[in-house]
Amino acid sequence: MRIAIPHSLERDEARRRLREKTSQAALKADGMATVTTEFVDDDHLKMAVGAMGYTVDCAVEITDSELVVDVDIPASLGFAKRMIEGLIRDKSAKFLT
Repeated sequence: MRIAIPHSLERDEARRRLREKTSQAALKADGMATVTTEFVDDDHLKMAVGAMGYTVDCAVEITDSELVVDVDIPASLGFAKRMIEGLIRDKSAKFLT
C-alpha cells in the first residue's frame, strides 16, 4: 500500500523532524509494539513495526511536498487495511509537527 502525506515544510526541516521523532517512536509505542527505524540516506527511512505476532515493514521517502509511505501489509492483515492506513496517516503527520 502506498500512502502520501502532504506537508508544507522545507525538505531539510522535514528531514530534521522525521529524524527527531522517529528516534522516539519505540518509546511512544508504549510496550504495545516494537518499532525499529533505520535511515538508508537523507531522504529514505526503513521501519518495521511488530505487534500481535505480525511485523509490518514500511519504507518512507521524504519529498519536497510529501512523505510517501510504502507499507507491506501481510495478506492475513488485509481485513485491517483501512485501520492501518488511518494509523499511518495520523502517526506520519505527527512526525512532522
